[in-house]
Amino acid sequence: MIVVLQRVSEASVTVEGALIGRIDNGLLVLMCAEKGDTDAVADKMLAKILKLRIFGDEHGKMNLSVQDVSGGLLIVSQFTLAAEVSSGTRPGFSKAAAPDEGRRLYDYFVDRAKRSHHQVQTGRFAANMQVALVNDGPVTVPITLRDSST
Repeated sequence: MIVVLQRVSEASVTVEGALIGRIDNGLLVLMCAEKGDTDAVADKMLAKILKLRIFGDEHGKMNLSVQDVSGGLLIVSQFTLAAEVSSGTRPGFSKAAAPDEGRRLYDYFVDRAKRSHHQVQTGRFAANMQVALVNDGPVTVPITLRDSST
C-alpha cells in the first residue's frame, strides 16, 4: 500500500461540481492499494498515519499526531501512486490492485478510519475528483507498506 500524506490547513474534494468532502486542519491521505495488499496492511497503515508525529508542538517541533491535534482526515483513492515510469513515456499501473480489490481495500480502510478517528471525510473511489488543498509547511510524507508475510 502506498500513501502520500499532506499536512493541510484545509482540503476538499469536488466531484462533478459538488463538494463531497472537506476538512480544516489535518491530513489529506492519498491512498493506493497495490496487488497483494491485505486488510492487515491497511490496518498497519492506518495505525501509522494516526500516530505519525508531523504536527508542530508549542515549540514548533514535529511532535504531535493528527489525533493529538484533533485534526481531520480526508481520504482519497489514487491508483496513480502505483505508476511505473522506468521505461517509456506513458506510465503503467500494473502494480496497482485490480479495481474491485482496490475498492474493497479503500472501503475497508475508510471504515476502519471512521471507527478509530473522530473526523473522516472521503473522496469517491474511481471518480474524476478535483482535490484542493493548502499544504501546511509544506509537509508531505510518502509511506509504503507491504505484507511482511509474503
